[in-house]
Amino acid sequence: MSQTERLYQIVRLLEDARQPVPLARLLDTLEVSRATFKRDLDYLRDRLGAPIVWRRGGNGEPSGYVLTGERGDAAQRFGIRGLWFNPSEIYALLMMQHLAAGMEPGLVSGQVSGLMTRIGLMLGSAADDPQEVGRRVRILHSASRRATPAAFQTVAQATMKRRRLALRYYARSRGEESERIVSPQQLLHYRENWYLLGWCHHAGALRTFALDAIREARVRRETAREVGPRVLKKAVGGAFGIFDSAPSEHAVLRFAPEVAPWVGNETWHPQQRVEQEAGGGLRLTVPYGDPRELVMEILRFGPDVEVLAPPALREAVAARLRAAAARYETDAAEAQG
Repeated sequence: MSQTERLYQIVRLLEDARQPVPLARLLDTLEVSRATFKRDLDYLRDRLGAPIVWRRGGNGEPSGYVLTGERGDAAQRFGIRGLWFNPSEIYALLMMQHLAAGMEPGLVSGQVSGLMTRIGLMLGSAADDPQEVGRRVRILHSASRRATPAAFQTVAQATMKRRRLALRYYARSRGEESERIVSPQQLLHYRENWYLLGWCHHAGALRTFALDAIREARVRRETAREVGPRVLKKAVGGAFGIFDSAPSEHAVLRFAPEVAPWVGNETWHPQQRVEQEAGGGLRLTVPYGDPRELVMEILRFGPDVEVLAPPALREAVAARLRAAAARYETDAAEAQG
């Protein structure tokens, strides 16, 4: 019996009992030594806050352990479950564990240990110790900007306090810096990176700013301009990717039979349309606004994808492929020369 199951059994026995549960009954049910039971009891009390007390018998009532406090599903309150999880649940728990483990010192540092304990126990199944899940199931991360953006705390404070921000921002696409006054609306975590969705007072429109591209951020005294929830919802998630998400075009992509089975199981966008073609190919239609991120996604399939429409997107992808081919041809010519 794993520790998770033992903890679950202890709580259930105490919660269901009408009288104090004697130590002998607990040891017999759990099939453990007194020392192991004592360690489990300390874990429940000290790490999970379970109000388990020893009650001395008298007036015909036996001595034993009792669980004080409100009745109900106590095991759920203390984060103990003898079960397995579906994929989305175990992903969420492992992600919480990953984020908590990487948390920098701050206001909640003292609570992180207890949080990690609860997550670890929730990851335990009836047949495994909690640590076994962490060893056997992993979430691999790639293309992550690991360093915490220097402007994060300033941007987060202005977002929550509803104050405007003065930004010095580096636009990677143009290689230029600019000064912006922004009313922050939402902080976005997308593909392991942080972004700010804000109303740019210079452009007079919503813009997305990568936090690691903010060179300087200052909170101003003016109240931030508020953008309605419908506009925000339309701006984020309306089209493929995070850049300028209001959909204005539909990309039509044809994938070769070699990659069609994988693409058919991918969700590029909630409103995508997938059509099987004769010969095993696949046609995917995706709404998009700014093409930059979509172009990068298309390029990862190399010769196994063709952009059918619109013409501007087809030419953008073709131009990148020609530039790449020209670079390799130049390298080959230099090597021969």
